Amino acid sequence: MDSSAYISVILQVLVAVGMGVAIVAASHIFGQRAAPNKVKDSAYECGIVPIGKPHPRFGARFYMVAMLFVVFDIEMVFMLPLVLAYNDLLIQHAPILLPTLFFVAVMIVGTLYEIKKDAFNWNIPRSN
Repeated sequence: MDSSAYISVILQVLVAVGMGVAIVAASHIFGQRAAPNKVKDSAYECGIVPIGKPHPRFGARFYMVAMLFVVFDIEMVFMLPLVLAYNDLLIQHAPILLPTLFFVAVMIVGTLYEIKKDAFNWNIPRSN
């Protein structure tokens, strides 16, 4: 295999890495250095002194639901083209039904597991 076909890819990777290193180095070289200060290190609230407690952290359930959203979103990314090309695949006599049913079955089993683990429960007590 000819290695000259990869020169543009290698050059692009080197330029990207080089720019990243150059930006970080420039930040350290030219950036301002100041002594730690309680006022300057606090969160900026549009010039207003912060009142009360900061917002509480998100619980682990929030991230679980976010990951479930990503999983179902990816499922639709794979299912939508399949639905759109289903007739063409049937005309070509492509064996498409069993892999599709297997994919849907895996997603249903995953959803049932999430229901069993109470992942969809949003009744979380408020912390503040």
